Amino acid sequence: MRPWILSETNYTQVKDCEYSIAVLPMGATEPHNLHLPYGTDTFQADAIGSRVCEAAWNRGAKVVMLPAIPYGTETNQAKCRLSMNVNPSTLGYVIKDLVDSLNGHGIHKLVILNSHGGNEFKPLLRELNGRTPVQMFLCDWFRGITADVQKEIFDDAGDHAGEMETALGLAFFNDFVLKHDDGSIVADDGAVNATRFDAINNGWVSITRAWHLLTTNTGSGNPHPATAEKGERLMQVIVDRLSTFLVELAESPIDECFPF
Repeated sequence: MRPWILSETNYTQVKDCEYSIAVLPMGATEPHNLHLPYGTDTFQADAIGSRVCEAAWNRGAKVVMLPAIPYGTETNQAKCRLSMNVNPSTLGYVIKDLVDSLNGHGIHKLVILNSHGGNEFKPLLRELNGRTPVQMFLCDWFRGITADVQKEIFDDAGDHAGEMETALGLAFFNDFVLKHDDGSIVADDGAVNATRFDAINNGWVSITRAWHLLTTNTGSGNPHPATAEKGERLMQVIVDRLSTFLVELAESPIDECFPF
């Protein structure tokens, strides 16, 4: 039993524990090239969240990881078989209800640990700012917290089911990664198609990308250079950085100037 994971712990532990921070992992259900499982984003969020909370707990922070939400916004992958979509507004209502629950239980700090690029939660944080006593924070682990080390660890981290996500899969849910008899992964090279517009291809203009037109088998980024060791290196960076933040957050009182 790990007392920092709500789904594993029990009322004997919870009723007397003064948790100060909740961590909400957000995943998705969607294909990841030919080799990674549909639950990749959720497995990643759970693996990262559990290790981050453990490290923070061991340093004295009373954190609790809520059960991961395994659905995300999949409008880009609407034509990719069994991508399970939950619209942004619906996700927002779910999180609002959970925030209300946390407030009712006296937990006023929430970190959303997002593992799916299709989930955009910054507008929700803006909407709820000042409307709830719960102070909300967002960590998209595949963006800012690891941006500076991705080029050190990976040949090319990739966008979706590429080297970075595959490395985490090999390290932390290897049994679900499809492989050939020789141990190599069953995947294409993750090449993507350009649009007909230079402005979009150069990143000057953004669109909602139709994934079935962008990719061959839903992968964006070459997964083949991935190794479990690279996934473990990335995980250590995330755990070190995010657990330190949780410890500092737990120690910081909420006052009229918080978080400044």
